[in-house]
Amino acid sequence: MKIIWRVLMALLLIALTATAETKETRKQNARLQDSGVVMSEILNMPESIPDHMLDRTKCVVVIPSVRKAAFVVGASYGRGAMVCRTGDDFTGPWGAPSMMALEGGSFGLQAGAEATDFVFLIMNEHGATSLLKSKVKLGGDIAAVAGPVGRDAQAGTDAYMRAEILTYSRARGIFAGISLDGSTLRPDNDGNEALYGERYNARSIVLGRGPQRPPSAERLVTLLENASPVPANG
Repeated sequence: MKIIWRVLMALLLIALTATAETKETRKQNARLQDSGVVMSEILNMPESIPDHMLDRTKCVVVIPSVRKAAFVVGASYGRGAMVCRTGDDFTGPWGAPSMMALEGGSFGLQAGAEATDFVFLIMNEHGATSLLKSKVKLGGDIAAVAGPVGRDAQAGTDAYMRAEILTYSRARGIFAGISLDGSTLRPDNDGNEALYGERYNARSIVLGRGPQRPPSAERLVTLLENASPVPANG
């Protein structure tokens, strides 16, 4: 009788673990789908990301629908996805997404907004490789500035040219550059494991050496392929 009971308990534990993994996988797929929706809406706004800045971008990070409830003292956070151009020099086609986490006590929601979307443009190889290795502090470990807005906006100032990351937010239908100095970005390794079913590191995923991109990422990646299929030189 004891043996039967132990077998039943073991089967129950396996079933509960499988259910939890399925729920977590669904959560990551939903985040990817939401990231695609956010990017689609932003790219279709009259005052969007300048085309020439997107062409210079090595990677794009989208953190969708960060809500007021997520902002607790000392524990503010958001979750989303990072998509990069493949290859060691980040000049290939857009690849599979790595899940990402935005954390820190210094960033907040726009006044009166129920949810805020964040978009980050990673402008050079150093910025991209730093993000793929570990947590980076914006404005500390890596140079970050509020990004310019408007498809034809000129962004030739020294601040923009030196920046490794351009940061944006959208709330209440307004898309604008925003300073997020003091916040941190890092790969969400647990999210990647839930999404892909194995413990891939972020670098192998985004550079095209890991898993194939999931169907939930198709909208986001296709949007980037259509908006900027070939990177600009320099």
